[in-house]
Amino acid sequence: MKMIFSFFLLLATFESFPQQLISETEANKLAALPLKCLQQEYPNKLGQLLADATEIASPKKLHPAFYGCFDWHSSVHGHWSLVYLLNHYPQLNSRQLMVEKLQQNLSVQNIEAEINYLQKKHEKSFERTYGWAWVLKLQQELELSKDASLNQLAFNLQPLSNILIQRYMEFMPKLLYPLRVGTHTNTAFGLSFAYDYAVHSGNNAFRDSIIKNAKRYFYNDKNCPINWEPSGTDFLSPCMEEINLMQRVLEPNVFLSWIKKFAPMLFNKNFKWEVARVSDREDGHLVHLDGLNFSRAWCFFELAKKYPAQFAHLKALAIQHFKYSLPSITDGNYEGEHWLASFALRAAQVY
Repeated sequence: MKMIFSFFLLLATFESFPQQLISETEANKLAALPLKCLQQEYPNKLGQLLADATEIASPKKLHPAFYGCFDWHSSVHGHWSLVYLLNHYPQLNSRQLMVEKLQQNLSVQNIEAEINYLQKKHEKSFERTYGWAWVLKLQQELELSKDASLNQLAFNLQPLSNILIQRYMEFMPKLLYPLRVGTHTNTAFGLSFAYDYAVHSGNNAFRDSIIKNAKRYFYNDKNCPINWEPSGTDFLSPCMEEINLMQRVLEPNVFLSWIKKFAPMLFNKNFKWEVARVSDREDGHLVHLDGLNFSRAWCFFELAKKYPAQFAHLKALAIQHFKYSLPSITDGNYEGEHWLASFALRAAQVY
C-alpha cells in the first residue's frame, strides 16, 4: 500500500509541472534580446591578442559574423537562440526578421573572415573551449532545422566548425589537467556540446577522443565539494557540469557507480540546493549567477530525464532554479540581456 501511495504521489508531482517551461509569449520576449544585440557593435569586449598595430580594428571588421552581443561567444549563442526559437516556436512575431539577420551575419563571406581571424598563429586558443562548444551547438541546431534557408546557413558555417573540431582533437591530449572552474574555460562544459555534435554528425573519431579524454580527466574524481559552490561569479557549476559530461560518456551502470562516489548527496530525495542569488544585476560579473541557476537547471533536467528512478526529485529543484532567474532576463540591463536568454533556452531544451 505504501508503494502504491508513493507512486501516485510521484505521479501527482510530475503532473503539477508545466507542460513547457517557456510559453509563446515568453519566447517572443526572449527572441527580442538577441534580435536587439546581434548587430549591436558596442559596448564590446574583444578577446583579441595583438601581434602589432595593424591588427587594431573595429569589432565588426574583425568578426563580421559574431561582433554583436558584447563579445564573440555571446554572439555565437545569441545566434543559436534565434535558430532554436525558429525551430521550436513556429508562430513567432519576428520570424522573418530573425531569419534575415541570421542570413546577413552567417554569410559565406563573413564566415570566411572569421576563419581568417582564427587562422592567425597567435589566435589558436581564441575562445577555447567555451566559444568552440557554442559554435558546434549552433551548427547542430542549423542542421536540425526543417527550414531550407537555415540549412544553407549550416553549410556556410561548416568550414568554421570543422576547424574547431580539429582544434579540439589537437588540444584535448595536450590538456594534462582539466579546468574545474565555474566560468568560460570549464573543461566539462566545453566537451558536452562537442560530444553532442560528434554523435549527431556521426564523427566517431571526434566522439571517441572526447570519451577517452573525459575519462582521463574525471573518472577518478570523488566527493565533489558541492557545498563550496557557488563562487562569486560562476555561471557554471563545476560539479554539475562534470556530472553532465560523464553521464554522456559512461555506460549507465558505470555512470551510476561513478556518481555514487562523486556526488552521493544527489541520491537523497530531500536534497536541497539554494538558488544562486544576485545582489546587483547591473554588474556584468555578479549577474553570472543567473546563468548558474539556468545551467544547474539543465544539468538537473538531463539527470532526471535519463535516470528517473534515481534522480526524478531533481526536476523540481531544476524548476525552482529556472523560475528564480527567468523574470530577470528582460529587466533592461544589458549585462544580462546580451546572453542570458541562451541559458534559459538551453534549460528549456532539455526540460
